[in-house]
Amino acid sequence: MELRQLRYVVSVAETGHFTRAAERCHVVQSALSHQIAKLERELGARLFDRTRRQVRLTAAGEAFVPAARQALDAAARARAEVAAVTGEVRGRLALGAIGTVTAVDLAALLADFHARYPDVRIALRSGASLELIAEVRAGGLDAAFLGVPSGFRPTGVRHRRLAVGELVAVLGPANPLAGRPVAALRDLAAEAFVDFPAGSAARAQSDEAFAAAGIDRDVAFEVSSVEFLGQLVGTGLGVGLVPADFATQLSGVRVLPLSDAPARVEHLVWGQGPASPATAAFLTVLDSHHRETGAR
Repeated sequence: MELRQLRYVVSVAETGHFTRAAERCHVVQSALSHQIAKLERELGARLFDRTRRQVRLTAAGEAFVPAARQALDAAARARAEVAAVTGEVRGRLALGAIGTVTAVDLAALLADFHARYPDVRIALRSGASLELIAEVRAGGLDAAFLGVPSGFRPTGVRHRRLAVGELVAVLGPANPLAGRPVAALRDLAAEAFVDFPAGSAARAQSDEAFAAAGIDRDVAFEVSSVEFLGQLVGTGLGVGLVPADFATQLSGVRVLPLSDAPARVEHLVWGQGPASPATAAFLTVLDSHHRETGAR
């Protein structure tokens, strides 16, 4: 079994197509097909069901691909470790982030890291905090930026608190409350809310605050992005709660501070095992940026 064979199988699984997989791997299709067939003979099982229109993983393929990805990741990690000994940092850095990171300027941080370590390939995806924690725990991500309620503690990962802030209310310009200098959660009880999906860490920040105050509320609209939340609020369909440092980035809404505002904590989480050279370098660059901005 060779690493190139594993790479070919993973590429076919991800593209669903032998030709596109061959293009991705920079080989001719016949060579890729030959190596996969050779691997299948060695394993004694077919990895793909092939038809004219599609390529699908067999049950054996479904079992094989995750292990193949782990082997490829381990090989890449080994190469990166050797390079680090010689003073080079290379490899891949897979990051996750919520859409409302305020503790650092994430774009500037990534640009600085890329300038310092151009041989590291950065991958970034956005998502919900709980999903990102699970991916870091499983090894799919090297590190992730989260926004969670103040009492939340990430488990199964290492973590660092980056910032503590508060949520503010955002309202449509025509909302009668929009002219107030400050309000309380109880003043919003009669409003329809735009919020994140139930069960998410972003939603829990608001749910826990209203529950602690003994206030029922109506979440009429569930959204997956803060930008869409701002659009719905701007039309007057409802009100929302967003991080105070992020609220000014939303257009067409009015910001209303709250006297009993829910607290919000931003964390960085990363795996419990030894950090890869790229991850260790990223943590160092993050430290310098965090010191410049100052912990809030």
